[in-house]
Amino acid sequence: MNEQPTAIIADDEPTLLAHLAGLLHRFWPGLKVIGKARNGTEAKQMLLELHPDIAFLDIRMPGLSGLQAARTAPTSCKIVFVTAYDEYAVDAFEEAAIDYLLKPVSEKRLKKTIQRLKGRTAAGEPADLLSSYKSLSDFSFDKKKLKWIRAKQGASIKIIPVEQVYFFQAEDKYTKVVTANNEYLIRTSIKQLREELDDDWFWCIHRSTIVNCLEIDSVTKSLSGRFVIKLKHHPQQLSASRRFGHLFKQM
Repeated sequence: MNEQPTAIIADDEPTLLAHLAGLLHRFWPGLKVIGKARNGTEAKQMLLELHPDIAFLDIRMPGLSGLQAARTAPTSCKIVFVTAYDEYAVDAFEEAAIDYLLKPVSEKRLKKTIQRLKGRTAAGEPADLLSSYKSLSDFSFDKKKLKWIRAKQGASIKIIPVEQVYFFQAEDKYTKVVTANNEYLIRTSIKQLREELDDDWFWCIHRSTIVNCLEIDSVTKSLSGRFVIKLKHHPQQLSASRRFGHLFKQM
């Protein structure tokens, strides 16, 4: 890290962004804030172009979430997530190699974070983002989000954890649910699924298709300008309409 460490702050709430920037200026005058992003897309661009030493990223932002933006950070960048969720929710961060701040950010908690960041910098500790994301992906921040899919299979009902679903696709009056080994049909519409699924992990790429973003292997652009998605563990390729192309720009 440079003699004068640099940082970016990302939050779609201007008041909270200004509040955090003011606290950092007060309690860490040696930190230089080189960028303030209003959404996840801007945060991603700043991470790629400015290469900050530290990034304070709100989790819920338009365009891309803080989790998604953080995946583009340089490996040397220390990530601090900012969340509005309660103390139970942030337990997931305690096991991760990154830090968190709970909104509204308190002076006492920020001081603790600053000391952690300075300590890791002094020790030369690299950011262990892979294990951090695994910890976070196993935890649902919004308890109201859909966690299970109930699909009829013969005379029985199959209970499918949403994390096992590769993608959902509209098919006539039903929605096809595709997993590693099976396909199921449910009556829940794509529109309703969009409202119930966690959009940090399940991206609507077409009015008839929702994909588990953790299953995306690669994205290419066709001659017609559409994005073609190859999955990690399924042979079917998916097509994203232009309406949802912003999800893959600058990838």
